[in-house]
Amino acid sequence: MTGKTGGVTESGSGRTAADAAAALVEERWRPVHRYGAFVLLGVGFVLSVATADAVGMDRTDWYVLLALSAAALVLQLWWVRAERTRPGPSAAGVFCYWVRWALAFVLTWINPFFAFFAAVGYFDADRLLPPLLRKPALFASVVVVAGSQSGGLPPRDPLGWIVFGALIAVNMTLVGAMGHLQAKEDEHARVQARTIRELAEANTALQQALDENAALHDQLLVQAREAGVADERRRLAAEIHDTIAQGLTGIIAQLQVVANTDDRALARVHLGRAADLARSSLGEARRSVHNLGPAALQDQGLAEALKQTVAEWSARTGVRAEFTVTGTAEPLHDEIEGTLVRIAQEALSNTARHAAATRIGVTLSYMDDEVALDVRDDGAGFDPLTIPQRSGSGGFGVDGMRARAERVAGAVEIESEPGLGTAVSARVPLVRKDVAGTDRAAGPVPWGHHDQH
Repeated sequence: MTGKTGGVTESGSGRTAADAAAALVEERWRPVHRYGAFVLLGVGFVLSVATADAVGMDRTDWYVLLALSAAALVLQLWWVRAERTRPGPSAAGVFCYWVRWALAFVLTWINPFFAFFAAVGYFDADRLLPPLLRKPALFASVVVVAGSQSGGLPPRDPLGWIVFGALIAVNMTLVGAMGHLQAKEDEHARVQARTIRELAEANTALQQALDENAALHDQLLVQAREAGVADERRRLAAEIHDTIAQGLTGIIAQLQVVANTDDRALARVHLGRAADLARSSLGEARRSVHNLGPAALQDQGLAEALKQTVAEWSARTGVRAEFTVTGTAEPLHDEIEGTLVRIAQEALSNTARHAAATRIGVTLSYMDDEVALDVRDDGAGFDPLTIPQRSGSGGFGVDGMRARAERVAGAVEIESEPGLGTAVSARVPLVRKDVAGTDRAAGPVPWGHHDQH
């Protein structure tokens, strides 16, 4: 007994989950529905022939049995063809079921073994009949089968009627149990069909997500390449400004002195300085291309590099410069040291170009969790609010210092007033390294000195 009930419509088609479940069950029962009636009709006929004498069939019974068996065979052949165009309950199905039942009833009346053919009604009542006719049809089939089991129809005495009634009750109970089991199987099929549908939808959604992720990955790769190119351009621009541009500025200053003096000895000194600046700038340019740190850090630590930078700047400009280290100096991460050296070079370059200072102080301070670099001069000073206008001309001055500090999670602050000098303060995280160049959390190296130039 196979039934169909309503269900949730499947995504992308007009079929329901219940329809899919019914189709799955129908596929399992297809051999029984197609060949079961023929097989049981043949079994009933063979057994009836074999037991004809025992049952007491006469010549008339034989004629009727043969005629009705042939009629049942023709009816079943017709229904196999008609069912292809009338699937499910229909008027033709009702006609076929009840005519077949009538034939089975008469045949079983002639010979009880034809009850095998009557049992076909158990298996296809749900397929051929609408819901209102199914229980009466099943009861009618039970009557035929119970009559055969009780010794044939009609019962011959009161005891036979009692046995006949008891067999009807037992068979109806069995039919109900079979119907319950069939309903459970149908429900399982519906759940299975719904699960298959949900898995298909999940697989489709997963494939769409994978396709979207692949597209996003490709987009991120493109953006990362573009960001890398832009960052490298900014780095090279800042390196050129901090090295080659400052070196050329120094060379121009030295050559101007040579052009304005008649003292050959003084001219040679400044020409030598110009040559040294040219060589230094060339080395810095090569290091910038290879993304290396400042030349001052090539063979020495941060404090020594800043000391050398301040001393060379003082000798080149003639401005008195003091360099001081406070706290406990220790090796820092290459990026931290390179950032502080570049900020110091830029601050000194700005002082030489704009401040007209007579004295400058540079202080490197090691604290618990950060390093501070302070550059103070007694020059002309300026209004810090004008920094955007001054740097908007295309230079990398204050903006470049701030960008470098922010790149290592630091910050740069500018304090200045016209006529009262300028103070540049850079603060960056204290990130240590060991002798192999990797980060570490402890192991400070004692250091401290005070120099004047």
